[in-house]
Amino acid sequence: MSKSIAGPGGRTPLKLTPLQAVACCSPLLAEPMSTEQAEQVAALLKALSDPVRLRIVSLVAAHADGEACVCDITEAFDLSQPTISHHLKVLHELGLLDRDKRGVWVHYRVNADALRSLGAWIGTLPDIEGARPTVDA
Repeated sequence: MSKSIAGPGGRTPLKLTPLQAVACCSPLLAEPMSTEQAEQVAALLKALSDPVRLRIVSLVAAHADGEACVCDITEAFDLSQPTISHHLKVLHELGLLDRDKRGVWVHYRVNADALRSLGAWIGTLPDIEGARPTVDA
């Protein structure tokens, strides 16, 4: 799932993954995003909105050395191996997980730069007049 945009000089198209689009986007509320940027970022947010995928990212990040074998990931869920593989494929294709095949097993690790970029993009708020954080009393 990548978008083509004109490269330098308008000659060679560049392919941007949703993750790359987030990295080049301005923060969420700093300026309006284009339709293309919104579509790219929405793909990442949609992937992470699935509870299984969110748990997979959390499980991999919390695993020893920040890396988990597909066998360990599958054991943590009451889902079939093909279903887990589908979720892992989606997360990998969007750039949220990196993978490395070792023999018959595939090991996954979180792409920390991807999550940092997404977090920075979401977490940067402008100083809006009248906007105050709420505090529970």
